[in-house]
Amino acid sequence: MAKKSKSAVKDKKIGTTVVSTRSFWSYKKNRSRVYTLIILLLMLYFFIVNNTKDEPKEGPYPPGYVPNQLNLNPNE
Repeated sequence: MAKKSKSAVKDKKIGTTVVSTRSFWSYKKNRSRVYTLIILLLMLYFFIVNNTKDEPKEGPYPPGYVPNQLNLNPNE
């Protein structure tokens, strides 16, 4: 006769109720969901922080730099 394999996690019986010993965190699927949620929240936070900063103000040209005069109208 084949032997029955014992599961790694056993249920404890307290009185007439059965209490499961596995927690929310012990399931790999739940841990994966929590990690994914944390990563997405961090990405959202950095996206918001990056886009709410003011644009840097334009400063003077460096010494010795001569800006070119661009002709924006090609007909002239």
